[in-house]
Amino acid sequence: MQTLQDPRQQYPVPPYDQSPQPHPGSDQKMSPQADHGETSYQGSGKLSGRKALITGGDSGIGRAIALTFAREGADVLIAYLSEENDAQETVRLVEEAGRKAIAVRGDIQDEAHCQQLIQQAVDDLGGLDILVNNAAFQMNHDSIAELSSEEFDRTFRTNVYAMFYLCKAALPVMKPGSSIINTTSIQAYQPEPTLLAYAATKAAIANFTKALAKEAIEKGIRVNAVAPGPVWTPLIPSTMPEEKVKSFGEDSLLGRAAQPIEIAPIFVLLASQEGSYITGMIYGVTGGRPIA
Repeated sequence: MQTLQDPRQQYPVPPYDQSPQPHPGSDQKMSPQADHGETSYQGSGKLSGRKALITGGDSGIGRAIALTFAREGADVLIAYLSEENDAQETVRLVEEAGRKAIAVRGDIQDEAHCQQLIQQAVDDLGGLDILVNNAAFQMNHDSIAELSSEEFDRTFRTNVYAMFYLCKAALPVMKPGSSIINTTSIQAYQPEPTLLAYAATKAAIANFTKALAKEAIEKGIRVNAVAPGPVWTPLIPSTMPEEKVKSFGEDSLLGRAAQPIEIAPIFVLLASQEGSYITGMIYGVTGGRPIA
């Protein structure tokens, strides 16, 4: 039996001693270290035999999803941008759980790459039952005047266009009972002006999810989204001012940021048979901050 813990004290609280990182950041350089469920998560066969593709699967929430999926019995293909060491660590964790792991490097802004990811999942995993659109790009700016058109475009291409490319390519090869899960954010509902472009993409993801769910269910495929609040991932020290990083998450009711493993079990639910009556929904995991 697990020992009950006060959720406010279960993980480190601010101030954090993390130093800045170059984008997109590395899990290996996080301080305090992020928890992806390496020692805490035990599966029970909820995803036995499933085949999953997870974007941004090298670190943060994506790594936690890959690990929990593997411990639930799924084989996993992770797509990542450039952090080779992080990607190989995720592969190691998945293989240690006894499941097949494939890591594919590339930029999901490119539609052809997204199409190839779907085909590789089908070819190398033997099918595709779960698509997780998790990868994201963000930068902080004090003013819209500092936000370039090029960066605005990159944010939408990474966060929204790639989701569109992948869903469009995935739906024809997915069978009834499959699941698509998108990562939106509390920023879709409570946007910060410093994250103007990112917040707008997350609102688009929420809307896209609800609309696609109505079409996909005609094929027996469920589409949902998870809306995290503050989560301790490499994206934070690689995109936010150092002072904000130190206090990151202290405005939640728990007084701290979530760890990736506190987000991943929702993805397991939505991917599994236990979530069979859930589609077109947005699940908030925000430490008590409301989503409307």
